[in-house]
Amino acid sequence: MKKILSFMSGAVMGGLVGATLAVLLTPASGDELRTKMQEKAERIQSEVKAAAETRRAELEEQLTTMRKSN
Repeated sequence: MKKILSFMSGAVMGGLVGATLAVLLTPASGDELRTKMQEKAERIQSEVKAAAETRRAELEEQLTTMRKSN
């Protein structure tokens, strides 16, 4: 009985959270949605590029240090 009650309360809470998010995040129009998606994609792309550049610099520094120690 405890498992069923726990499952039911989780299902109800999940439904409420999902419904709330759907109402809050529903786009006003297709144009706005496309614009937001494009902006997010560009932001993610720039963040990934910056992280890759940072990691590359770190790896090059490690490689230089390893070469000097040999």
